[in-house]
Amino acid sequence: MKRTPHNGDQIFEVAIYNKEVRSLVKENQSHDFFDDHWADDQVRDIVAETADDARQLVGQRFPSDDGFVISSIKPLQMS
Repeated sequence: MKRTPHNGDQIFEVAIYNKEVRSLVKENQSHDFFDDHWADDQVRDIVAETADDARQLVGQRFPSDDGFVISSIKPLQMS
């Protein structure tokens, strides 16, 4: 999901988890497809122009229909 930043692009730190996996792990069970680590926030760096664009990119790769939830999106300060 990484791409080279262009003019106007920012890097966003996006935290996502899977609500179905989280629920199953709380019951000491596992999801049939997704690993247990998806019960916890997984952080990805996304290059996009805006936070909405970053949300859309993540949503395409990790759809809410599959149980994925974006818990936070924040811009990273480039040094």
